[in-house]
Amino acid sequence: MIGVEPRALIGEWTMARRVVDRSAGTYGTVAGALVVTAFESGVRFAESGVLRWQGAELPVYRVSLLQPLDGEWWMLFEDGRPFHPWRPGTPVVHPCGRDTYDGVVALDRGGHRLRTLWDVHGPAKRQRLVTRFTR
Repeated sequence: MIGVEPRALIGEWTMARRVVDRSAGTYGTVAGALVVTAFESGVRFAESGVLRWQGAELPVYRVSLLQPLDGEWWMLFEDGRPFHPWRPGTPVVHPCGRDTYDGVVALDRGGHRLRTLWDVHGPAKRQRLVTRFTR
């Protein structure tokens, strides 16, 4: 996968996510949008959509920030805590309490498809989250 100047991602994206609960053997989907806007020295990712899970439909919303930190780009939580380094095509790890998120971000060469894959494992969660963003 290629590296990318994060500001090249600015715009509106369609979002499709599959959430698999490996412990329960169930899955759900999220359909929605990602809006990427300029923010301070980086960009702001605002996801919104509807989670369909076991017959229920629930609104979901998340904001992340992609900003320079210690000489490289980092994805941050909305409150500024580090989530993971921005290294498209390279595996990243995020410890979350006693659980671990192993992930990868992939961007196509044309810059029109962005994919994320997270495998979550630990005492609280056993999940796989696959998201496709297109524009």
